[in-house]
Amino acid sequence: MTTGAVNPRRADTRRNHERILAAAAEPLACSGEVSFNAIAKRAGVGVGTVYRHFPTPEALILAVYQREVRHLVDVVPELLATHPPERAFRVWTTDHLAHYMMTKRGLAKALRAATASCGELPASAHEALIGAIAALLDANVEAGTVRADLEPETVLRGLSGLLHLDPSDDWRDQAEKLADLVWRGMRRD
Repeated sequence: MTTGAVNPRRADTRRNHERILAAAAEPLACSGEVSFNAIAKRAGVGVGTVYRHFPTPEALILAVYQREVRHLVDVVPELLATHPPERAFRVWTTDHLAHYMMTKRGLAKALRAATASCGELPASAHEALIGAIAALLDANVEAGTVRADLEPETVLRGLSGLLHLDPSDDWRDQAEKLADLVWRGMRRD
């Protein structure tokens, strides 16, 4: 076997893991309910496969939450590489953070139950979000589009209004209006 070769079974295991998380994200966001049978069907795997990856509903709920946070953080460098800093901030806010906030709102009940039995949510999730915002702010400070005295935590608090978006309504327009309001407060005079 050559260096860097991936065992096909491991690749299949990773694909199944991701398919299960993707299949669980929408129902968790909408209802906060976990049905391993329904998730297995949506993911195209057997229910035993779901249990092998996530032995408890709490483990699955926390993994979906961590997946969402990881996506928010991982997309920032790509956005900064393909868009000017202001546009990267707006796209991240409206296309990524808004979706996450709606998902988090739907997951809130399930997350409370999961953390009650497993402990607290990883603090690293909040720190990762602050790091993503800091990267976006740094790029905008360097571009001269926002004030240099902004704190990522304050910006996140300003964007927390995204939690109130209704996924069944015109949430994208509402997210863009909130992003514009926050942007005006961050702008360099």
